[in-house]
Amino acid sequence: MASVNLREAAERLMAGGEKAEAINTGHPSKERKRRMKKTKWMAAATAALVMAALGGAYAQQQAQRNVNDWLLNAPDDTTRFQLLQRYLRGFDQPMWEVGERFRMIHQALADENWELAVYHWEKTRDTIVNGYLKRPLRQPNSQAMFVDNIFQPTLAAFRAGNSAKAWEAFQTARAACMSCHEAERVTYMNNQALFRLTEQPARPGG
Repeated sequence: MASVNLREAAERLMAGGEKAEAINTGHPSKERKRRMKKTKWMAAATAALVMAALGGAYAQQQAQRNVNDWLLNAPDDTTRFQLLQRYLRGFDQPMWEVGERFRMIHQALADENWELAVYHWEKTRDTIVNGYLKRPLRQPNSQAMFVDNIFQPTLAAFRAGNSAKAWEAFQTARAACMSCHEAERVTYMNNQALFRLTEQPARPGG
């Protein structure tokens, strides 16, 4: 109640002031309009100055931004994760790497460079596992036909340094890869130069 009374008292005082101004000026409405117009103009001018300052700061920030910072320039973390997911692709890129490493192993065995064969074979496993991390539907066949059954025996054969056993293990791994392609319904992958090249042992130094 006290606050209401104070407000009413203030309104009465303001009304009284307006009446007094009307008596003094004789044109209260015009004076009020002039003052309101001036106030609005000053507010608009102030807003324009603020917007100009903000625009200048934004332009300067944009000029200083490195266009190569494709992740840092994203507006938020969700957009950054979406960009990363798109950049990392799916299962195709890991399979391309596996094919290249398979070719390197083929030649390493011919050169009896067992350490190099082991190196590429271990990286082949890592690449496949990272691949089905991005495409979980590829995991069951990849894990059952390669990771759990083929990887360790082949690794042991390469480490043993016995040429005959190493080539036998390599051909078993090659057959497993082709069978996995069939299981994943991408049989056309088997009809390419890589599998024709690796069908027979390579020549040393080739």
